[in-house]
Formats: sequence, C-alpha cells, structure tokens
Amino acid sequence: MTRTMEPLAKKIFKGVLVAELVGLFGAYFLFNKMNTSQDFRQTMNKKFPFILEVYYRSIEQSGMYGIREQDQEKWFNSKN
Repeated sequence: MTRTMEPLAKKIFKGVLVAELVGLFGAYFLFNKMNTSQDFRQTMNKKFPFILEVYYRSIEQSGMYGIREQDQEKWFNSKN
C-alpha cells in the first residue's frame, strides 16, 4: 500500500511546489509593475483598491513615504 502512495505523494508535492513558485513570481511581477508604473497603480486603484493598499503599506513599512500622496495628487489634478 505504501508503494502506491509514494508516486501520488510526489505528484502532489510537485504540484504544490509549482503552485507556490507561480504565486511567488506573480506577486513579484505585480509588485514590480506597481513600483514602476503610476498608471498601473491607478488601474489597480480602480479595479483592486485593497491590493494597492497592501502595496502602499508595504513600501511605507520599508521607509519609503510619499508615493501615496504623489499618486493622489496626480490623479486629482488629472480629473480637473
């Protein structure tokens, strides 16, 4: 019985590992895109504001302040 479970366990482990790697690279891509593009942050603000809030909090936690204010100022001025 244990011999038949080993290949299944290996497949499950590989699947979980691949899923975690895809998630890790996806999170990195999303953070990098938000970190380099103010227009992308505006799109995120419209569609997924909770994700943008996590981005703002993480960069403020690292000691970088003023990004949120710059974004809000630009978005407010572009409406007028």
